[in-house]
Amino acid sequence: MEENREQWGSKLGFIIAAVGSAVGLGNIWRFPYIAYTNGGGAFLIPYFFAIFTAGIPLLILEYGLGHKYKGSTPLAIAKVKKKWEWLGWWPTINAFIILTYYSMILSWAVNYLRFSINKGWGSDTDAFFHTDFIKLSSSPFDFGGMILPILIGIAIIWFISWFICYKGIKAGIEKANKILLPALVIIMIIIAIRAVNLEGAAEGLNTLFTPDWSKVMDPKVWVAAYGQVFFSLSLAMGIMMTYSSYLPKKTDINNSAFMTAFANCGFEFLSAIAVFSILGFMASAKGIPMSEVVSSGVGLAFVVFPAVFTEMGSVGTLLGVLFFLCLLFAGLTSSVSLIEAVSAPFIDKFGWARNKVVAIICLIGFSIGILYSTGAGLYLLDIIDNFINNYGIVVVGLLEVVLIGWIVNPDIVREHTNEISYFKIGKWWNICVKFVTPTILIFMLAQSIITEIKTPYGGYDLSALFAYGWSIIGFGIILALIISKKQWKNRNISE
Repeated sequence: MEENREQWGSKLGFIIAAVGSAVGLGNIWRFPYIAYTNGGGAFLIPYFFAIFTAGIPLLILEYGLGHKYKGSTPLAIAKVKKKWEWLGWWPTINAFIILTYYSMILSWAVNYLRFSINKGWGSDTDAFFHTDFIKLSSSPFDFGGMILPILIGIAIIWFISWFICYKGIKAGIEKANKILLPALVIIMIIIAIRAVNLEGAAEGLNTLFTPDWSKVMDPKVWVAAYGQVFFSLSLAMGIMMTYSSYLPKKTDINNSAFMTAFANCGFEFLSAIAVFSILGFMASAKGIPMSEVVSSGVGLAFVVFPAVFTEMGSVGTLLGVLFFLCLLFAGLTSSVSLIEAVSAPFIDKFGWARNKVVAIICLIGFSIGILYSTGAGLYLLDIIDNFINNYGIVVVGLLEVVLIGWIVNPDIVREHTNEISYFKIGKWWNICVKFVTPTILIFMLAQSIITEIKTPYGGYDLSALFAYGWSIIGFGIILALIISKKQWKNRNISE
């Protein structure tokens, strides 16, 4: 069975796919804002510290486990410790939940690509986005009607993702990433070159990179840095273990982890330069301070940027088309990796055919996506994303390092990766996995829970947070426990 496992065509193909997974919407709209609000240039100190003490060690851990045990996340973890198999299924379910709302954001990008050609968002981009386009309802429980353009966009995204994953590892995912990732980087370079030459760009870049040294000692800034590295590298989502399980026997794992982390980090910097140059232009054109134009996430991409592109005239049309293409490509490489992280465990566990599993996952995903094409879509995205990131992913990451660092022995991974890698990692890796990463993750988790108790997230009603937040987390854990109790087909897994 394991001998027939598909493989990447080349090590480069694997790294491109891993970087494609890591480079997602968060690099474009989350990193610049987090750096800006957490001390600008000074943020880079905790950020790089986080890459070396959590990002790379966790990548080596996930690559090492996937490669050593030649299995998707649940299979690799079950081979390490049978009782912990559920810990492989929980991120699989989380990845599926992320997929359902990711397709909605990409649907918005598809539609905005269309709007950018003739600046279809008009002069009031805020009202256009919230009222005319997504038809935001009054509350998370008020679904309103279905919005056809968004539903069509969701269908297109699921179809493309299905087509790529259906083709398999080498002919589908690797090939698609070899086209999408270079295209994404080239587009972002074009946007950045044009952006830094805009009037006011210098002011934007100064705002981003001027260090506020007082923030370096603030624990919250360090938590933000670890959070960014953690989410941005696709850790604890079942992706990296699954991807590395398709590597041939002789592969330089340690080097691959460093390359993935630095390539992802480079793309974040490129995005930050482009985003802040454009925001600097906006501030100088309107004669307002930078603090008034800076925003993050959905607001930055679908409200602030369209307003900037309108302000730019014909150059704005070109930059608008390129920017939404960029979002689309970044999102597609990530959504393909999420589908693979959800499909592979079922193929491994039940011996089902790849094309059948991928088709079922895409059909169920699309059916749930219909909910997001209603007036409550943005509320659902906001609540579910907050809970999956702050609780789902952080707890999975924490349990992974506890399992390897404390219950088994970190050396099982380190000795395996050192044996096949050009350069060896020393005992510092064990220290990171046993002490540094768990400490930070426990601190992050405690911060989230304390904040949640003090002020319920986003000012939402507790019933909405329970219905779409806590219950989703509970559902993930219960389903993971149920699936882990089922027998493995064609495998005898014992302690």
